This record gives sequence, structure tokens and C-alpha cells, in this order.
Amino acid sequence: MDSEIKEEIPVHEEYILCCGVETQVLKCGPWTDLVNDQSANKPKLLIFIITGNPGFSALYVPFAKALYSSTKRRFPVWVISHAGHAFAPKDKKILTTSDDPNAQEIKDIYGLQGQVEHKLAFLRTHVPKEMKLVVIGHSIGCYISLQILKHAPELPIIRSILLFPTIERMSESPKGKIATPVLCWLRYALYVPGYLLLKPLPEKIKSLIIRMLLQMMNLQSEFSLLNVLEPFCLVNAAYLGSQEMMEVVKRDNETIKEHLSKAYGNSWCALLPD
Repeated sequence: MDSEIKEEIPVHEEYILCCGVETQVLKCGPWTDLVNDQSANKPKLLIFIITGNPGFSALYVPFAKALYSSTKRRFPVWVISHAGHAFAPKDKKILTTSDDPNAQEIKDIYGLQGQVEHKLAFLRTHVPKEMKLVVIGHSIGCYISLQILKHAPELPIIRSILLFPTIERMSESPKGKIATPVLCWLRYALYVPGYLLLKPLPEKIKSLIIRMLLQMMNLQSEFSLLNVLEPFCLVNAAYLGSQEMMEVVKRDNETIKEHLSKAYGNSWCALLPD
């Protein structure tokens, strides 16, 4: 099964200008343009993955492939990066949409609320209005998923899966008590040395470091992870983390109750409707 997933499942990488920001989207399956697809086998449902922080989409490819395979390859599985967490390689074309009604830039797009608006703009522009959605959030992606349910009731979301959700009292958790002072205050002291250390490194050295890190963690990636060592991306990840600690405090029980029939936590069996 593992070798079949790795070899035969197509994954298409795109960089899209969404709200004025380069956005990496990894698309699992043969469908790459759902809006203009007029074919008879056009799917009626999209599985949409919102990552944790940092939002490096490439790390979610094995999960996306497993989902695609487990649904008998009937539905596309897309993974979107967070705004500011991905840089397009020099040889990669950045796609734009001239008639994008959501093309206006978002204030504080790298912040938590900006990331919510960024995902909403993508869904409204690049996914047909009638297409059903299964939204899967991981970590802070769960918080973003709930915000999408709250602010965009018009989207045909039939399931919202929350994987290892961080949706309340983040700064009070054991890791949060350590992360809060680092992300909210000490991160400023790390910006300059981080930039001076990482920015001059040649891509070959960065690639070597990333390969070593992946081997240590027993992970593989078929797409570039150079953004892991890109100061701009790391600064934005730290900024988003600081807002998480300050803003993700009280669980949104009202939204959860309103969408209780759609929201599931760490549930595989409830991924798709009967």
C-alpha cells in the first residue's frame, strides 16, 4: 500500500497569488482546476487540509495521499500553506486570477485573523460554489476551520474534521507557558541573528541541512522544504504563533454547538457522509 501511494498518486504543486501573497497549494489527484473543469468526471466534493503552524504543506503530502487512497481516489485532496509561510522557487510560475473578486490585500494577513480571511478568499475564488467541502484542520488549522464555519455559512461544508485541535487556552498549556514568552517577546531578539545566519546560506547547504533533519525524524518529502530555513517564513510563523498565544483563549462553544453535526474531533470514520 505504501509503495502504491508513493508511486502512483499524482500530486501537483502550484503557487497562487492569493490576496497579494504567494501561496503554495498541493493538489492530490488529477484535478487541478475545479472552477473551469467541465468534464463528466468532475468530482462533487473536495477535501481541503489547513495545516498547523508553521504551515509547510509538503509535510502533509503523505497524509493527503493516504486520504486520497482511502476514499478510492474519488475526491481531490488539497493542502494549502499559510500566507507568508511559502516562497515560490525562482523557476516556478506564480498563478494569478484576473477576475478574482477577493484579490484585495488583507490587513495583517500574516496574523491569525488574516490567515482565516486568506483561506476564505482562496475557497471563494478557486473552488466552485456548489462543490461540497470536507475541511480538515490540524492544530491551529482547527481554529481556522471553526472560524470558516462561523464567518462563511454560505460555503457547502459537510464535515469539519479537527485533528489535535488547539482551540482554547493555548498559553496555559505546558508548552504554551514556554512558547508564550519566546514568541511574544524574545522572538524580536532572534530576528537579526537568524537572518544573518540563514540568509547567506547557499541553497545546496540548506537542502543538505533539511535532508539531515528529515532523516533524523524519519520523514521524507518529494517537494522542496527550503522555506523551513527561509528567515521571512520563520518570522511569519513566529508572529502567527505569538497571536495564537494571545488570542486563542476561550473555546468558541457557540460556533461548535451551531455546527455540531459537521464538526468532528480526531475522527476518521466520520470523514465522509453515508
